[in-house]
Amino acid sequence: MKRITLIYWIVTGLFAAFMIFSSISNVTLAPEAVAMLSDHLGYPKYIIPFLGAAKILGAIAILVPSFRRIKEWAYAGLFFDLVGAFFSLLQVDGPQPSVFFMLIFIGMLLASYFLWHKKIATVA
Repeated sequence: MKRITLIYWIVTGLFAAFMIFSSISNVTLAPEAVAMLSDHLGYPKYIIPFLGAAKILGAIAILVPSFRRIKEWAYAGLFFDLVGAFFSLLQVDGPQPSVFFMLIFIGMLLASYFLWHKKIATVA
């Protein structure tokens, strides 16, 4: 159990850090975030800070040990965010290596989710 818990926290911590750091530019409406999401992908500018705040809250939720239902929703929301980003980039840029780089983070999210379930199953 200690090994699963350790791997879970490493993967989840790295993933949450990625989500938080990538969201800060969205919340602050940094020019590069606006250029990428609005100009390049075509998202409306008003949605950018909302997406950033939602990703930060989701990352915090997966780090909090309690509140299982909120954690489930956070994992689902982060999954849809990353799959939506992957799909958007794939449609706009085509099958470029940089687009498939997103699959690493989707994999980290899935690994964190399944390790969390394995961790709570061994405790219960």
